[in-house]
Amino acid sequence: MGAATAVACNSGSAAIHAALGALGLQPGDEVITTPITDMGAVLPIPYEGAVPVFADVDPQTGNVTPTTVAARLTPRTAAVIVTHLFGQPAETRAIARLCAERGIPLIEDAAQAFLATEQDRLVSSIGALGCFSFQQGKHLTTGEGGMVVSADRALADGVARFVNKGWGYGDAAPDHDRPGLNYRLTELQAAVGLAQLDKLDGCVARRRRAAARALDGLGDLPGITLPHPRPGTEHSYWRFALLVDPEVVPGGPDALGALLRDLGVGNAPRYVKKPAFDCAVFRDPARFGALAGAFAAPSSARFGDRTTHPGCYRFLDRVLVLPWNEQLTDAQVDGIVAAVRRAHAALCGAHR
Repeated sequence: MGAATAVACNSGSAAIHAALGALGLQPGDEVITTPITDMGAVLPIPYEGAVPVFADVDPQTGNVTPTTVAARLTPRTAAVIVTHLFGQPAETRAIARLCAERGIPLIEDAAQAFLATEQDRLVSSIGALGCFSFQQGKHLTTGEGGMVVSADRALADGVARFVNKGWGYGDAAPDHDRPGLNYRLTELQAAVGLAQLDKLDGCVARRRRAAARALDGLGDLPGITLPHPRPGTEHSYWRFALLVDPEVVPGGPDALGALLRDLGVGNAPRYVKKPAFDCAVFRDPARFGALAGAFAAPSSARFGDRTTHPGCYRFLDRVLVLPWNEQLTDAQVDGIVAAVRRAHAALCGAHR
């Protein structure tokens, strides 16, 4: 990743938690993040006594933007987390500049974006800290596992201590000098991960080639927006996500997804069923028990709805996620393309 330091840990959730733990957050601090992500990337925020503040997203990519992040900044903002959804890089450089002007550390959640780039910079290397997941569905896997990278050796040292119960391995007089958990990766998992590193370039290249074939085969379908890389970026295609316009394709992603399943193509309409802020754990902060006090602090984070987060809901109402991996053959990609075209024709033909 071109970072000075990389610290292994036992999951992507642990990576986010350790990155936050290294920042020394105070009770009631706010951390801006996305409402469209795995819950494991959000729950570490209240575990550190901070309040998650959900920025809206670009309805085309599902990623937070400089504008949506800026709209949620307050004097209590202590960190920003940017997630590169499905492997499409967010506008990280612009967000990093926004953060740098205010002295706010930027954490990149690159769990779905191995080797994705923005303006020739690998994502994870633009912010203060970059986080990865090695869960079984990722580009590189150890079954479960994770990693935090940083060019800042002091932050990386904080991460290393956090995943080792606050213990200063290598110190002249080591001690448990801060809070931390046992988030270590096992040696067996580490051996598996090292064996995968030589395969990573080829893995991402094959995913990109398969995606290019699918983009070429689906480019003329009305009402379907394809996951083309943003200008100046390289997408790494953890998943292949279509946007289905229900005003053009009757029934939208749910109807198209149902027909695709009948044709043997698995898929996930909406990706996540609801924004993170609409999940019960955030709608009822008392569920956090002793941690609930963080939510009583003055905060801009009274979460959201369709009025405050229109991009989020528009994206979730339209996205249809197709599984993607480096083992797809040309014939399998062509089969997926043919199934999408057939399902699209059935819905649009019935409408006419």
